[in-house]
Amino acid sequence: MGKNLTYKILERHIVSGQLKKGEEIGIKIDQTLTQDSTGTMVYLQLEAMDIKDIKTDLSVAYIDHNTLQTGFENADDHEFIKSAAAKYGIVFSKPGNGICHQLHLENFGKPGGTLIGSDSHTPTNGGLGMLSIGAGGLDVAVAMATGKYWLKMPEVLNVNLNGNLKPWVSAKDIILYILDKLTVKGGVGKVIEYSGDGIKYLSVTDRATITNMGAELGATTSIFPSDNETYEYLRSQNREGDWIELKADEDAVYDDVIDIDLGDIVPLVAKPHSPDNVDTIENIKGLKVDQVAIGSCTNSSYTDLMKVANILKGKKVHPDVSLSISPGSSKILNMLAENGALAHMISAGARVLECACGPCIGMGQAPKNDAISLRTFNRNFYGRSGTKSAHVYLVSPEVAAISAIKGYAEDPRVLGEAIDIDVPEVFKENNNLFIYPSEKRDGLKVKMGPNIKPFPINKKLKDCIEGKVVLKVDDDITTDHIMPSNASLLPYRSNIPHLSKYAFSTIDDEFWKRCEENNGGFIVGGENYGQGSSREHAALVPLYLGIKAILAKSFARIHKANLINAGIIPLEFINKEDYENIGFDDDIYIYKLRDLLIENNEIEVINKTKDIVIKCRFAGSKRDVDILMAGGYLNWVKKNFGGIDND
Repeated sequence: MGKNLTYKILERHIVSGQLKKGEEIGIKIDQTLTQDSTGTMVYLQLEAMDIKDIKTDLSVAYIDHNTLQTGFENADDHEFIKSAAAKYGIVFSKPGNGICHQLHLENFGKPGGTLIGSDSHTPTNGGLGMLSIGAGGLDVAVAMATGKYWLKMPEVLNVNLNGNLKPWVSAKDIILYILDKLTVKGGVGKVIEYSGDGIKYLSVTDRATITNMGAELGATTSIFPSDNETYEYLRSQNREGDWIELKADEDAVYDDVIDIDLGDIVPLVAKPHSPDNVDTIENIKGLKVDQVAIGSCTNSSYTDLMKVANILKGKKVHPDVSLSISPGSSKILNMLAENGALAHMISAGARVLECACGPCIGMGQAPKNDAISLRTFNRNFYGRSGTKSAHVYLVSPEVAAISAIKGYAEDPRVLGEAIDIDVPEVFKENNNLFIYPSEKRDGLKVKMGPNIKPFPINKKLKDCIEGKVVLKVDDDITTDHIMPSNASLLPYRSNIPHLSKYAFSTIDDEFWKRCEENNGGFIVGGENYGQGSSREHAALVPLYLGIKAILAKSFARIHKANLINAGIIPLEFINKEDYENIGFDDDIYIYKLRDLLIENNEIEVINKTKDIVIKCRFAGSKRDVDILMAGGYLNWVKKNFGGIDND
């Protein structure tokens, strides 16, 4: 039997376990990336491990999220990350250089390599044929310290793309089409591996758009083969030496296969408030639009923005529309400036923003009340834009540009003949916003501002835990619900005590007070609890507030790992109907917890208020159990790598 692409890369990197579905494996990590929203915690955790040198081939610290400096907080965090990068031998990307995933695609990603990043959209580099996985910050810190990362061996789902796209249909429409088929839960526990005759018509940046939004499927990662398109892209970035051909065997075996005819896809849109709430642009055509935002790590490539510039050329943005454009990298912005495309955007009435995540992460450009906002981003969760009453639609750059001109949602096919973008043979180098580490690093110290507070560390797991249910929530609760992200809160990502007062604030403003009054407690959730961002703050803040365990129907992969890393127990209902048998403010008691976890037995949750027993399970590896026993991953790492125990 032939091997698929995923297995080929894992075989070259495996350091423990076996490549059997569901078994925990350890793999060698070649590269890591962090961004500043999660990076401060990562480097605080790396400091706590007391290491001298990182064990990866390359690690990069990007500043792209918290770039709005309305006070000293973000600037201090940037200085801390910069000093940590210098100390440990990490490449530092200055503010304004661009978005981490676009920059990594351009400058560092390698076919056949492994990458983990403290951002859920790290799989973007799967467009290059790199096994790229989003993870919690502590997992990334440990990978830098040890060169290793552990995960449950996923299934491999083959998406076979055949045919070619029709005019005005783009890569964004492909991934929205797949989201419509699979939903935001459809990729959980899976690597999505693309193949088929249709991929030869997709550029690397097209592929990167698709692998980027694989995160919205809940997938471990997504990956394309490394072929001639990959070679041409790397050559354009002066990196042809990084290319290798990499593809699945002709008779490769997969856990499942989906066949898609690209010719069947039409321009699509994800309606509020989920990326899988997909419809055709034809069905919302004429919807009045207040704001259009183009950019993000999903759609800010040179080709995407050149299409936008061509649509805007000689036109005028509608008087009722605010159009903002965020280029993906300083290299792209420089090229747009030199070839005149930037002038077309500005002349049309666009607001050109910094090369950064910007409005995608909630850093500025919040829409007005009740606004309709079309965005080329990857997420449209409730409140993520910074305005709770806003209605955010996810669209392609082509739909965004024509809609900005018309003032209402419009099908780009009305433009007639499709735009053909002439991509330069070689992209102009622009490395002035990278700081490469010196070989002489002895004696370097990190610099910490007053906003950086110690992160919470759990204690060893107790045998019996009890408390009240302080919150009960529905299905598909996102990390944006748990720990909101907006321009007013992002500067406090290094200040857990401050952030704690905003936990679940989009659902319940009193949550943090109730935790204080009850010395923490339990949270009850539905399906896919914790979907979305990799932000470990969604676990660290509940830890700080005293949350002992979370009972849910199911968990999103990264958030579940973050909970375990924090020492918070993620328990799943054996009978999902028991979700109805536990309510807000119920008194909960769990006994013999340590023994039951070690023995992998059912865990009885006693609901003292209703006088019933609810059976749950912990679905994790022996290593996960050891981490919980130690009171979290950092304690486990100290014990196993530093000889330090935490009582």
